Amino acid sequence: MTVTLVPALPTLPVPARPDPLGVLGVPGEINLDHAASAPCARAAADAVAELLPWYASVHRGAGALSRRCTLAYERARQAVGDFLGARPTDHVIFTRNTTDAVNLLARALPAGTTVVTFGGEHHANLLPWPRGSVRLPVPDSPAGAVRSLDAALGELARDARPGLPVLVAVTGASNVTGECWPAAELARVAHRYGARILVDAAQLAPHAPVDVTASDLDYVALSGHKLYAPFGAGVLVGRADWLDAAPPYLPGGGATAHVGAATHDVRWTTGPARHEGGTPNLLGAVALAAVGAALDAADRAALHAEEQALLARLRTGLAALPDVVELRAFGPDAPRVGIVSFVVAGRDSAEVAAHLARRRIGVRDGLFCAHPLTRRLLTEAAARSGRTDLPPTALRASIGLGTTAGEVDALLTALATLPG
Repeated sequence: MTVTLVPALPTLPVPARPDPLGVLGVPGEINLDHAASAPCARAAADAVAELLPWYASVHRGAGALSRRCTLAYERARQAVGDFLGARPTDHVIFTRNTTDAVNLLARALPAGTTVVTFGGEHHANLLPWPRGSVRLPVPDSPAGAVRSLDAALGELARDARPGLPVLVAVTGASNVTGECWPAAELARVAHRYGARILVDAAQLAPHAPVDVTASDLDYVALSGHKLYAPFGAGVLVGRADWLDAAPPYLPGGGATAHVGAATHDVRWTTGPARHEGGTPNLLGAVALAAVGAALDAADRAALHAEEQALLARLRTGLAALPDVVELRAFGPDAPRVGIVSFVVAGRDSAEVAAHLARRRIGVRDGLFCAHPLTRRLLTEAAARSGRTDLPPTALRASIGLGTTAGEVDALLTALATLPG
């Protein structure tokens, strides 16, 4: 018997699958402005590209394309709720961004609600609230925030308006300093006085897990464009009762259960659709869900450690520059995400930003849509440093997925060699 030997086929390398949390960008451009709008993650781009051939109406068609898109939209809602640890009874409402989500909740507040905020908020968490809201001073530490809220809610509890609702509205991480606020502890204080809490997680969620159930948060708002899903979607997640009792945020198609012939013969639906009138942003919802799923599947502890190493490199390098002063509300060792604001003494911040841009380094300059906080921190920075030549606006460098040590070093080198 003759045996014919067949030569073994060579083993071909299996192409590596692209990292879903890799970010898109332009070669040579250094993007250190993640806090404004983060770059697009591969997971978001791939999810959108996969769905685009099927793109059709949501909740408004019987064809295969529409059914596919409706399913994708509702699956995205479930995925975003899972990503944020929503309770089974919570509503997950898609909005345009965090500002839109906070405005939605502001419109849904029961009559007579008192809103308690801090002076350290982004404008999105200052401007939508009704007159009579309480704005507490910026604390000097996370523990100070807890004590301040406890005292304020205790005083409100002794007010002559018993039984009226109270909402505490606070950031999860400052968009100016990156400092983390003690959301879970603030929630415990709020609930002890029968109040509810909203956490603006726009800057926290891209850097750290946010769990509505574990932290016992009543409402959370965030933006997709800061979470590596730049397709114009945000979300409000939280308790259903206030939202179902409120008039629709956007009256229109999809928000109704019945519309009669008479002008005001309308019965509004309940659930998320009540506040999602009009054709929804399908691609934004799907992109946001895809990034959330990719982050859930990743080693968040490792990502956090990498970012903290880069943040330490950035802050240490800035501190070594004699004319640079960092802005901060808490102590220098307070927990923070990858955001640093600073000034260069004797230099106009807009001119410094323009110089960096010519070096292909993108940062933010101004007051960062948090004017009360940033102006206060500029004053405190002048007192702390003893400098009388600090500019009236600041610079902000913000890092995240895709940021490298080389990019941080390029910023530091550019600042150290500013032209005279």
